[in-house]
Amino acid sequence: QEQLVESGGGLVQAGGSLRLSCVASGRTFSSTFSLYTMGWFRQAPGKEREFVAAISWRGSSYADSIKDRFTISRDNAQNTVYLQMNSLKAEDTAVYYCAAEKTGAGYDYWGQGTQVTVSS
Repeated sequence: QEQLVESGGGLVQAGGSLRLSCVASGRTFSSTFSLYTMGWFRQAPGKEREFVAAISWRGSSYADSIKDRFTISRDNAQNTVYLQMNSLKAEDTAVYYCAAEKTGAGYDYWGQGTQVTVSS
């Protein structure tokens, strides 16, 4: 069964850093992980889920709100995608979700999320 598991969330002061990880497992990912576009999304309390960053073989993309502060990367040998978050702000507080997309028709797999709380 395909699974995405996030880790690395926690409580940090404004201006601090966190590194999120997402490990993909299951038969689908075991041989074709590199073909997936991997994305990070977040959802703050009372708000809709929003795109944060994505990475594929074509390159990476970022939401304007986090550009120059967050960096997405991946290790295809470890079936893992990372989100390095620097200069964190209170408004970055949210549950962060990892997602995987291959078909171009939307993200097919989602993780359970990891909580990031930034205190001001």
